[in-house]
Amino acid sequence: MESNMLNLIKVCPIVIISLSYCYLIHKFVSPGTKRLICLLPIIFLNLFIPLTFTSVHLTGTLGFFFAWLANFKLLLFAFNIGPLSSDSSISLTRFIALACLPIKIQQNPPKKHHQNLTNGSKNSDFETETKPTSKTSNTNTPFLQYAIKFVLLAILVKIYDYSDQIHPKIILGMYCFHIYFLLEIILAIVATLARTILGLELEPQFNNPILSTSLQDFWGRRWNLMVTSILRPTVYEPTLKAAKNIVGPKWAPLPAVFGTFVVSGLMHELILYYMGRLEPTLRMFGFFVFHGVCLTVEIALKRCFTARWQLPRFVSGFLTAGFVFATCFWLFLPEFIRCRLDVRAFEEYAALGVFVKNLSSKF
Repeated sequence: MESNMLNLIKVCPIVIISLSYCYLIHKFVSPGTKRLICLLPIIFLNLFIPLTFTSVHLTGTLGFFFAWLANFKLLLFAFNIGPLSSDSSISLTRFIALACLPIKIQQNPPKKHHQNLTNGSKNSDFETETKPTSKTSNTNTPFLQYAIKFVLLAILVKIYDYSDQIHPKIILGMYCFHIYFLLEIILAIVATLARTILGLELEPQFNNPILSTSLQDFWGRRWNLMVTSILRPTVYEPTLKAAKNIVGPKWAPLPAVFGTFVVSGLMHELILYYMGRLEPTLRMFGFFVFHGVCLTVEIALKRCFTARWQLPRFVSGFLTAGFVFATCFWLFLPEFIRCRLDVRAFEEYAALGVFVKNLSSKF
């Protein structure tokens, strides 16, 4: 625990210096191949950073922050697009925060933002639903909800002490909620710090994924919206543009959606490698490819039947939740168990408890 914390302290100034270099690049190097070449050393550095840690939680979190989100933002920045290029007068502090943290600045006014999302083809199939779902940009999740999820997470961790008396399938279901609660709490903490320090109004990272009524609703509007927002300009939109020349504008979103899930699967395999350091089996990749295929089929079926026939929301919600849980049990969670991430995570919880206890005793 102590070694990982010390390593984190050492990495912080390196990250600040490297992103300050990226900030200066846009002032002296024009967008395109030259800027991309100048940014490649920082992109490789971001891929290396998670490898310097041994903690499951730190490697997973930093892999997500740097190897995935930060690198994708820098790739967009190389061609003067994306969140790092949206404001030419952006300050250095805000640039660093947007580059390395999973945050997205709230668009003002919200109505205009919603209109941009619903108009045009670039978001029509990757994000929007045939029926409007609850808005994601009007309010932030109340503090009470995060507190409840933190308590539930603590209860789950305690229940694991009796896992030998619980059915394995129930344990897997608990893991699903564990991952969701942990990820949302981590992202909420980061967003709260960024909002407090920088004074930014940020968009939420989750939108009650348990209420999803379809795979399109789950992946496009409810689950980990930071990933959705970065995959759209880096993968979905370029693939959509290329596919229009091959299959036409009507069906171009289908290969664009599938290609987005392929890239997402590869990035999840990379993060899994950071956390487990074992040879990949590509089952994690298969989980996202399978969901990409199913979502593509769902979108095609909606185009054919939605206008004439729709399932009741409680039925579609039940089927969506059942499908997500079943595929997690089949492809997603076995990789965590194979890498012993559950065991190592529990060991880190215990080590953190001892560390906090020793630290408090000194004061």
